[in-house]
Amino acid sequence: MNIEYPVPADVHSTHLPFSPATKVANLIFVSGQASTDQRGQVISDTFENEFRRSVENVRRILRACGSDLDRVAQVKCYLKNGSDWEQYNQLYREYFKPPYPARTTIQQCLGKVLFEIDVIAVADDS
Repeated sequence: MNIEYPVPADVHSTHLPFSPATKVANLIFVSGQASTDQRGQVISDTFENEFRRSVENVRRILRACGSDLDRVAQVKCYLKNGSDWEQYNQLYREYFKPPYPARTTIQQCLGKVLFEIDVIAVADDS
């Protein structure tokens, strides 16, 4: 079985030792995405704006790999502040619908950003 490392054209390359996504068969593993712009520069903002920017970065990668948020099987989220828990769940429900993907959330972590997310998704069968 081949392992592919797709790099979508509109996703920045990083100097750090990881790929934005790894594809094995029809599974897509998206590396942690935070509030960054097209050049990979961190954009510090409100929790809501960092959340939205992070999830939209995931969406962009998934679409380039033949998938989307509605094909996500597992989500891992990281919150810098536990006080963002309620808002996090409200925003999460805007992007992920029932039946929800499997999810793990870790709080009181991260340094420079307020939110980070990584996912495992299934590529479109067509």
